[in-house]
Amino acid sequence: MTLENDEDLNGLKAIGRICANVLQHMSTAIRPGMTTAELDLIGRRMLEAAGARSAPESCYAFPGATCISINEEVAHGIPGERVIRDGDLVNIDVSAELDGYFADTGASFTVGRSTPAVERLCRDGKRALWVGLKSVRAGRPLAEVGNAIGEFARKNRYTLIANLASHGVGRSLHEEPTEIATWPDPQEKRRMTEGLVFTVEPFLSLGANWAEGGSNDEWTLYSEPSAPTVQFEHTVVATRNGPLVVTLPG
Repeated sequence: MTLENDEDLNGLKAIGRICANVLQHMSTAIRPGMTTAELDLIGRRMLEAAGARSAPESCYAFPGATCISINEEVAHGIPGERVIRDGDLVNIDVSAELDGYFADTGASFTVGRSTPAVERLCRDGKRALWVGLKSVRAGRPLAEVGNAIGEFARKNRYTLIANLASHGVGRSLHEEPTEIATWPDPQEKRRMTEGLVFTVEPFLSLGANWAEGGSNDEWTLYSEPSAPTVQFEHTVVATRNGPLVVTLPG
């Protein structure tokens, strides 16, 4: 999607704010002993109260309003009977639609007591996201986003999941430009145009570099090799003045 007028911008900001508020509320509601289905229900009720529809559910028949992934699950975890425990690493991904506009956001959280390495990973995952966002500007090569995140990961001795990419968003959940690398990709030759809407969502890891499907269901992806991995995501608009992040709570 490329923004064409104020109506587009306002519509995108509205759904972006809803997704961000849902994510924030879900993160504060996490408690050891609750199931991921119970956490998902909190998000579903907030989306419904705002008049929004879950994007993965409505677009892909995903069996949940949000994606909730724990520990070894790196993405697309299905909400269900899994119990959240003290020390777990939980990722929540919220994407939704309102009045024909889509936004997508996500973040990872530690529950209760965690190891210093995983706490640092969460902190640096958020830093990696903003390193990528600060590279967003109309006219610049799209590759600068992945180059910046890749340099951050290298300096801080992390790996990046290299088959889970950022993507265009706005009129649908996944659209052009597709497969925007959040790692250095010398084959990326596209440029950010004024008003282009897309996500920035690095998957930063303590050793994994790939996401693989498992045998339990057709959705959940697991880190390979198995290692703690975090994802932080915003929906952003490329402007001549830099990034306009629309998935901020308010």
